[in-house]
Amino acid sequence: MKNVIAKMRSLYPVSDETVELLKARVTPCRFPKRYQLIKADEFCRSAYFIEEGMTHSFWLVDGEEITTSFAGEGSIVFSMDELYYNKISEEYVETIEEVKAYRIELTELLHLFQTNMELANWGRIIHQNEYRRLHRSYKDRLTLSAKERYEAFLQQFPDVSQRVQLGYIASYLGITLSTLSRLRGMR
Repeated sequence: MKNVIAKMRSLYPVSDETVELLKARVTPCRFPKRYQLIKADEFCRSAYFIEEGMTHSFWLVDGEEITTSFAGEGSIVFSMDELYYNKISEEYVETIEEVKAYRIELTELLHLFQTNMELANWGRIIHQNEYRRLHRSYKDRLTLSAKERYEAFLQQFPDVSQRVQLGYIASYLGITLSTLSRLRGMR
């Protein structure tokens, strides 16, 4: 859990005791590329700490994938609808590379948030950061040109552009693939 722990500690000073508490509750697992960890309209009941690899989250709109986020080493992915509202996910989370992860049951994760202040604070920081990312993304789509959105994306996700299909990036930015290709050619 080297990458997961390093990312956790970069966000909040989690103690060795809390790390051991978490380690005792996760199960290591591996997933091939294009595996759906979370599916819309189904209960998953698990969260995944990404040790190696990358995922993308998306909605299906009229049969088209609309990318909403990316998660790489050290990140955690889960359905917020399921974790907080006991509702099925409206979103998919799919691996875009082979992924080594650690699975934890959502009930166990909620219990840890309720009983361990360090994990509760770490979870709060993750949600603060995600809210800010979503808010910024929404603002960028409304106020920035395609070129400016792409530049902001490269600043926010420097490693993603080297690891994922351009179609995922175009979808995330709300632009066409041909527009993205043209922007990349201008750099």
